[in-house]
Amino acid sequence: MNILLALFSLPLAFVVAVDPLQQLTQLSDASNGHIKLDANTFDLLTSPQRTWSATIQLTALDPRRKCNPCKQFDTTWKAVSKAWSTVPKPERDLHFFATLDFDDAQLVFQKLGLQSAPAVYVYPAANGPRAPTSGKSSPLKYDFSNGVDPAPLAESLSKHTPIPIPYKDPIDWTQYILSAFGVLASIALLRFTAPIVKSRWTWAILTVGTSLIMTSGYMFTRIRGMPYNGGGGNWIAGGFQSQFGQEVNVVAGIYGLLSLSFLMLVMVVPYQSSPSRQRAQIYLWSAVFVLVYSVLVSLFRVKNRGLHWYPFKLFL
Repeated sequence: MNILLALFSLPLAFVVAVDPLQQLTQLSDASNGHIKLDANTFDLLTSPQRTWSATIQLTALDPRRKCNPCKQFDTTWKAVSKAWSTVPKPERDLHFFATLDFDDAQLVFQKLGLQSAPAVYVYPAANGPRAPTSGKSSPLKYDFSNGVDPAPLAESLSKHTPIPIPYKDPIDWTQYILSAFGVLASIALLRFTAPIVKSRWTWAILTVGTSLIMTSGYMFTRIRGMPYNGGGGNWIAGGFQSQFGQEVNVVAGIYGLLSLSFLMLVMVVPYQSSPSRQRAQIYLWSAVFVLVYSVLVSLFRVKNRGLHWYPFKLFL
């Protein structure tokens, strides 16, 4: 009879003698490195005699709780805990990732004084070689101001793990696909726009346009941070040491018309086959040149009103 009692008591003695670290390791291995806690396993994981460390997410994922921040952060939490599950087993078994839901252990939330969720607590080892040299083994609460994305969370928690958490942001294939599409679209577009790109007139227009803008004071206004206009309809800044942005447009237009009239007189008018048409174009472009130049000189007079009056004038 005594022998039978001894045999029946062996399984119970074996269960009692199971090492807490071994129990946690088994729970972790059974759930792919992430332990789902209740009140009992929480007490086991946070035992005052622990030689391991742990990071615990306290959350409320039940749809009845309507905790949107919990659902959003749970994705981040799972990404970091999954990264930790890839480290070698000797290091993985020294630090555990776990989640405790409010509906599974409300008394734990009350004991911790939690009024909101989610929250992340780090429990350092209380005994053994990984125990803090300061002797303080109280839990540390993660500050969400450091970031709620996986990367900052992993970086912060790595300060408490045996080795850094090997988290890497997933490859953004969308960016690569869009870049490849952009390159292909540019190549296809270049095929149709090649005649325009290769035309010397295209580059001549771009060169002349850039020259007109730069010589009209564009860089002057950019370097000095001048406003586009002076307000109240005033777009001309007094004096040669100041200039509004709107003046650049006007002066560039004036220079452009002067250049165009000169080019027409030199490059187009001499090749007209009809004498009457040639004569009319000479009068036309000469008048444009003189009138536009008169506007330019008049602009100089407006900019220099006062003691140093601009003395020159042409028609206007």
